[in-house]
Amino acid sequence: MTTPLNKPTVSNEHGIRNLSFGTRFIQGGMRIEDPYALEFEYIQQMMMWVLFNKSPGHIVQLGLGAASLTKFCYRHYARSKITAVELNPAVIDICREAFHLPADDKRLQVLCMDAMEYVTDRAHHLTVDILQVDLYDAQAEKPALDSAEFYQACADCLTPEGMMTVNLFCDAPDHAKNIEAMEQSFKAVAWLTEVHDSNIVAIAFKKAPSIDFEKLYERAEQLEQQLKLPASTWVDGLVDWMHGP
Repeated sequence: MTTPLNKPTVSNEHGIRNLSFGTRFIQGGMRIEDPYALEFEYIQQMMMWVLFNKSPGHIVQLGLGAASLTKFCYRHYARSKITAVELNPAVIDICREAFHLPADDKRLQVLCMDAMEYVTDRAHHLTVDILQVDLYDAQAEKPALDSAEFYQACADCLTPEGMMTVNLFCDAPDHAKNIEAMEQSFKAVAWLTEVHDSNIVAIAFKKAPSIDFEKLYERAEQLEQQLKLPASTWVDGLVDWMHGP
């Protein structure tokens, strides 16, 4: 029997338009006066792949949320193909009605389908440069897909130089579970310090990068000017990750 999908709701508070499913958890938000900006810190961190890839050919978003990342990539990466995968058709509709999600065109495609179905489709294997994963149900207790099989399928979709960022909104044991599952399929996995309430953003590399932190800081300064994102803090976080506790 198919599980019924939750109905999304919209609320406005302090200049922010929020998307939720009738619970206390926010699935995404948009600053009403600046709809293409990335409002929340963890959403900004999902863009940390830009430190390593200046011009991806194909960016895929699993889990549309309030369409923040999809809109941001569509606006700032004019040469990239953008695909968003969302299971709930009502979320797609409300993102177009209330969150400024553009209509599909030759660069943007929003697919109403299950994320697992997308990543296990062999037609998508080796076609994605950047994969952004933010998959939660209404209760948001842990990622909706978090198995080793799922992360292997994600890796299969990526090109040899591809990268994946993942929002891990869960308790510490599930943080570790997800990272261990990623490490089975990716050559390197790093993560930033926890922000908000239990949000950790991880980045997984299909091919282990050679990291020159001096050059990364230079790149971060450029990104802060170009994209208005706190990229230097991401490099700080990667330095902290590398040196450990």
